[in-house]
Amino acid sequence: METYAKVLLYAIPFFMLLLGIEILYGYFVKNQKYKVMDTVSSISSGFTNILKDSLGLGVILVSYPFLVENLALTEIKATWLVWFVAFIAIDFAGYWNHRLSHKVNFFWNQHVIHHSSEEFNLACALRQSVSNLIGYFPFLLIPAALVGVPYKVIAVLAPIHLFAQFWYHTQHIGKLGWLEYVIITPSQHRVHHAINAEYIDKNLGQILSVWDRIFGTFQEELDTVPPQFGVLKPVATWNPILINFQHIWRIIKDAWRTKSIWDKTRIWFMPTGWRPADVKEKYPIAIIEDVYTFERYATPSSKAFNAYSIFQLFATLGFLLFLFYNYGNIDFNAVLLFGAFVFIGVYGYTTLMDRAKYAVWIEVIRGVAGIAFVIISKDWFGVNAFVPFGSSLVILYFVSTILGGIYFTYEQKHTLASKIA
Repeated sequence: METYAKVLLYAIPFFMLLLGIEILYGYFVKNQKYKVMDTVSSISSGFTNILKDSLGLGVILVSYPFLVENLALTEIKATWLVWFVAFIAIDFAGYWNHRLSHKVNFFWNQHVIHHSSEEFNLACALRQSVSNLIGYFPFLLIPAALVGVPYKVIAVLAPIHLFAQFWYHTQHIGKLGWLEYVIITPSQHRVHHAINAEYIDKNLGQILSVWDRIFGTFQEELDTVPPQFGVLKPVATWNPILINFQHIWRIIKDAWRTKSIWDKTRIWFMPTGWRPADVKEKYPIAIIEDVYTFERYATPSSKAFNAYSIFQLFATLGFLLFLFYNYGNIDFNAVLLFGAFVFIGVYGYTTLMDRAKYAVWIEVIRGVAGIAFVIISKDWFGVNAFVPFGSSLVILYFVSTILGGIYFTYEQKHTLASKIA
């Protein structure tokens, strides 16, 4: 986990730099694809995902080293061949993992967060799951295990393969000629994220576009059908933690409410969105019918609140970078506590972005808890050893959180009262 934390220490600033470049480009060409609340929500989602992974939260049903040890029929000796076969195996497995996530009710829960943004930009790429707590991906790598691809090769290629999927989440790059026949491009991935009937569940590849063409899931971006983004059952929240568990909560409620024992069992494995007939009739859920006219999610805001939300985002980024930099010097129980502060922080300020009435209590309680921790421990997980008066800065942050939660809750009430008057 410490090695993964060190990788993130360099990867996160790189991704943030690319986001900044795309935002600036959109500004200068007067074609901005970013909105403050959506962007803060997307990046915050990425923070929760990398924190979850760095803490090792989840259960792996089977490990790849175990599969290699028990299933390998041979071992590839040629170095270039090992890396080539491993890349093909990872990309092939990625396609089918992606396809399962789109086609099976239970698996959609771990992927819906990635599609939940009603915008499409590089920040959207960072919307990754914290609900994928059961790891089954190694099962899809059985072909690589059979030919004896070493674990170390998979371990190196897997994160590279993941990071290489970042760049094509953009609307500023058009079609790329002959490359459209070789790799996944921004044009193809815009189709994948679209909710237009022509585009649903298409272009499921991750790096190579050949799998979609072979297995019948390829769809070209049409000039006459501009992609509209999001999910057909809008998430209607900026809170990435809530988004992560919305779909599974719907399944649980439907499984409880249906009278059919068979439906209670099969709902988990039916196609995405399937619901028992009796529950569907009694408890309807609104679904977007006209993708061009639906009302996109928005909440009351102001320039000051936008600035505050961005402040919270960068404060969280600072906490994470410090955690990853100091990971080896903090015992695991302390790392878990640090992670809890960050998770609650993201939950708190994104709930405030939703303008939920209870958000102020989350912000006040986490602020008081943070201040109390610093006072009792006389430090913030060792920050004083790296930054002079570091713990004092942390206290100042938590004070601003308390005041911000109270002020912007009052601001919302004042704004709404003014509109009514």
